[in-house]
Amino acid sequence: MQLFDVYPLQPIHIERANGAWVWDTDGRKYLDMYGGHAVISIGHTHPHYVQRLTQQLGQIGFYSNSVHLPLQRELAETLGRVSGKPDYALFLCNSGAEANENALKIASFRTGRSKVVAFKGAFHGRTSLAVEVTDNPKIQAPVNQNGHAVFLPFNDVAALEQYFAAEGEQVAAVIVEGIQGVGGIRVADDDFLRAIRRLCDQFGAVFVADSVQCGYGRTGLFFAHDHAGVQADVYTVAKGMGNGFPVAGVLISPEFEAWHGMLGTTFGGNPLACAAALAVLEIIEGDSLMHNSAEIGAYLAPKIADSPIVTEVRGRGLMIGFEPTPEWSHLRQSLLRDDAVFTGEAKPNTVRLLPTLNLTREEADCFLEKLRHKTEK
Repeated sequence: MQLFDVYPLQPIHIERANGAWVWDTDGRKYLDMYGGHAVISIGHTHPHYVQRLTQQLGQIGFYSNSVHLPLQRELAETLGRVSGKPDYALFLCNSGAEANENALKIASFRTGRSKVVAFKGAFHGRTSLAVEVTDNPKIQAPVNQNGHAVFLPFNDVAALEQYFAAEGEQVAAVIVEGIQGVGGIRVADDDFLRAIRRLCDQFGAVFVADSVQCGYGRTGLFFAHDHAGVQADVYTVAKGMGNGFPVAGVLISPEFEAWHGMLGTTFGGNPLACAAALAVLEIIEGDSLMHNSAEIGAYLAPKIADSPIVTEVRGRGLMIGFEPTPEWSHLRQSLLRDDAVFTGEAKPNTVRLLPTLNLTREEADCFLEKLRHKTEK
């Protein structure tokens, strides 16, 4: 059997990793400034993380949600405290797309409506309704095109108000990333997020804050949406939640009432997933990684902006995107091939940085030095 060929692969075979570094099978050492799409939040193979998972695996790795699993309650209490949402309820699942599917399902149950407002440049996942509210028709199969989603301009309060004035009574939910990741590290304006909150309140719609990539402390606050001082009704989290172990969650306002059978999952919230997620939160809290993310991001971004081969820098904390000059449209590949640095991209030409939240000043300087060398060639 062959692998189904859907990924454009780099000709690199990663063998091991530690902190912000990975090594290939040839022994070449790479600085990982991307963390596997913002997944590595506490560093590769962090000792506490490894110990937590190893110990749990020696006790019990899996049982279903048909019995009490104490680690789920421990995770909910810890996540509530660290995120600043102790009165919210937690539904555990496996991926960001699954989290968004369940968030929108909850919104539709609550409102009895089926229309979802999303935004140009949005990415919310690749499954069913999650891909329908993703602004990329190329990855939507005909079965996903059901007329549930309307796409409005991102950061356009006037367009949002105009749509709600005409169609607000039909809207089940507004789903928005605090910072668009795949969309190019586009930060949602504070006024824009406040307008979403106001209009959802006015028309009885549900505010879904997609924090899958931009959450979990990456911007210096737990949720990127927190910078606007708004409370969403539902938050979705994944990626950095498990530092590589598949785990995701939906944080649900106390205004929502659960009923048995409303949602469900086979693997979500299994003991290994909970152990991974607890280890991540313990390290984020114990090592002040939200503060570190804000501090190192504030150090990195202006220095990147000073580079003569960079035209624009966007983002918050350790979620940074920058545009290279036209003659450096190949910058991402050059950094990987010539300088052993992993970065990400957003079409057409944004370089994305999503490193571990415990990135050090020295590691940031290493990246900056490699970027500086480009101007000398």
